[in-house]
Amino acid sequence: MGETIRDRLGNGFSRLGINVSHGTILAYAALITIFFIAFTIRMLPLRWENLAAGTSLLNEFDPYYQLSITRHMVDNGLLSPYYPTAWIDTMKWFPDGLDMSNSLPALPATAAVLYSIVSVFGHFDLMTFCAILPAFLAVVSCFVLYLVGKDMGGRAVGLFAALFLALAPSFLQRSSLGFFDTEVPGVLGLVLFIFLFMRSLDGNRSLKASLMYSVGAGLALAYFIMGWGAAYFIIGLSVLFIFVLVLLKRYSQRMLINYSITFGLALMIGTKVPYLGLNYLTSGAILPVAAVFVVLLVAELLRNNISAKSKLYLIIASIVAIVGAFVALGVTGALSSLAGKFITVLDPFIRASSPLVDSVAEQRISAWGNLYIEFGVSILFFLIGLYFILKKPTNRNIFLLLFAVTSLYFANSMVRLLVILAPAFAIIAGIGVIGMVKPFINQLHDASRAMVKTKRKMLRVSKEYSGFAIMLIFLILVTNFAFSPQTGGMPRSVSQAYVPTAISSASIPVGGAGLNDNVDAWLNAVEWLNRNAERSDVCVMWWDYGNWLSDLGNVTSLADNTTVNATQIQNIGFMFMSNENQSLNMISRSYGQDRVKYMAIFTTLYAYQVGNNQYVVYPANYGDEGKWIWMARISTEGMDRLIQQGFISEADAWRDSADRRAETYFGASNSTTGMWDWNAKGQASVVHGLLGYAKNAYATRVSAGGTYYVQPDTTVAAPKYLKEAYFAGLDVAPGQYGGLIPIVAIYEIDWAAYNAAHP
Repeated sequence: MGETIRDRLGNGFSRLGINVSHGTILAYAALITIFFIAFTIRMLPLRWENLAAGTSLLNEFDPYYQLSITRHMVDNGLLSPYYPTAWIDTMKWFPDGLDMSNSLPALPATAAVLYSIVSVFGHFDLMTFCAILPAFLAVVSCFVLYLVGKDMGGRAVGLFAALFLALAPSFLQRSSLGFFDTEVPGVLGLVLFIFLFMRSLDGNRSLKASLMYSVGAGLALAYFIMGWGAAYFIIGLSVLFIFVLVLLKRYSQRMLINYSITFGLALMIGTKVPYLGLNYLTSGAILPVAAVFVVLLVAELLRNNISAKSKLYLIIASIVAIVGAFVALGVTGALSSLAGKFITVLDPFIRASSPLVDSVAEQRISAWGNLYIEFGVSILFFLIGLYFILKKPTNRNIFLLLFAVTSLYFANSMVRLLVILAPAFAIIAGIGVIGMVKPFINQLHDASRAMVKTKRKMLRVSKEYSGFAIMLIFLILVTNFAFSPQTGGMPRSVSQAYVPTAISSASIPVGGAGLNDNVDAWLNAVEWLNRNAERSDVCVMWWDYGNWLSDLGNVTSLADNTTVNATQIQNIGFMFMSNENQSLNMISRSYGQDRVKYMAIFTTLYAYQVGNNQYVVYPANYGDEGKWIWMARISTEGMDRLIQQGFISEADAWRDSADRRAETYFGASNSTTGMWDWNAKGQASVVHGLLGYAKNAYATRVSAGGTYYVQPDTTVAAPKYLKEAYFAGLDVAPGQYGGLIPIVAIYEIDWAAYNAAHP
């Protein structure tokens, strides 16, 4: 009588011969709840997908590149992009095509294998499968981090770590519906490697178990290397950790064995990837692996009873050998430089010197405010967790400390790498929460009142105060996860996840309960290209949208987010920033009139109501009206070449200089209106003409009646040789998306008129 559900579950397991404690039942129930939350919150964008058609789109741009490799693997085999010959995708980066063998195989291979398994049970749309897969792999990552946290601080720490990771905005954003990109296998490989590697170094385990964990850690690291370039981080972190342990005189023979197996296996497999090859071993970011291996050998030799003189000679010889090897490799040219993105993370100011790199928002330096938006009030638990770690410097805690410090630096160096910090933050914040709560829980369990000693006197702390402290911590966590003051009251996780995919929102910042349908501009544009253009037709557009053009629009593009050819991106920037004659001259001479048929631009407007059915329409800066500045800056990198090739004269050229940026050759920012005032050179540019013509087309043809005043009100003549083919978004009502109007303007090049004017 009075038997609780918990008792019934425990008794039920007992009847089956399984002894499960009540705490274990609660822990597993909490873990399953965390998994459910992690998965469902990542599926929120499904609201805006076409469920009736059974399809779901991918998010952002790079995932479509990964999808194309996955589709090729499904159709032709896992090795088909690489062997027997490299697959060249001729619909990308016209005219040379894109060598798809220069890609990391972990994500597409994982998707292709799992898709083949799922297909046994019935037909399933590949793109929809790839859209959902990141949410599943995110749940697996949360489970692995639970195991890591459990090893680090117990089951409760593991549960909090899994919860923090499940709701971390950076990880949530990069593992939600449609984000089929390298971070998905990257985070999984990261946490799996940490779990297995730390267990392999545990001296309390048998040698057999330790060796098995070493092999597992090597395979996990190999998967990480084959999945995401950020593997440089965990390799460097692990090498640093082992080196610190040696300095702290915590070396053991098992450390040498496990280190050798883990990194030997991982690098052996990783170098089999054509994109990496044997040069991976001589890159500046990998050579410290060999250096620390030498240090471990020296540490092993020093364990033996040899004379002090011999030890000194051994240390000196080792240092000379390591330094000499680095110098020899550098002199012979065998030592390749640090991986490009890795060195730009170590020194973020390098990125600022490259307009092409600096133009990508996710590669910018993080502001400190980003950390608060990312983690909120739980930063307090992270700091407290660091205190508990420093208080007990075990090997595991030393690794956590190094993980936290290095990942925090990387995250502040590049916005994108906040996802690297998320697992470290989750574990340490979990340690902080449990470290704070545990004394109060013990107090509640104690029937007598606890005596807490201070510097001056003894204070009696009743159980009621302990209960209040626990409730306060609980409220802080609930506030952070459920109300999130830093995002205006909406939970951080929901605000990150409850938005449509980029193409379903036409790349404008809309989402949440206020958006009932897709924003159709981009969807209609790629559908029009599918119906009216040929696969061989080339469409000139800024490089951001290349994958949408080729993988969804089924036309050939000049560039995309792979950015493998900086020269071609400079050319595209020049095509938009020069005048029509200069632009079409380059297209004709460099790419051919027989293939290049279209030129397109994406612009966003804002319609502000100023009276009864009266609106002012001006640029919203979410499209190319905000990106043209990067077209100007990036094209300056090739200006000398363009002058030598005769595409532009020295007098007409624009450049960055010590006292001005390239964009100031085309106008200046109006301090009164905040808009850009184009000068004569700017008004003659292709980008100004295409943007202005599309803006005027909306103001004169919008289906909702009314009077529309265009700002800035400079006169924009219709382009001479670029004729309107299809403009998507002209029927958007001013208030339909909160005043934002996205327009994808596709122009057809009138080569006949151009050739008639330029015989």
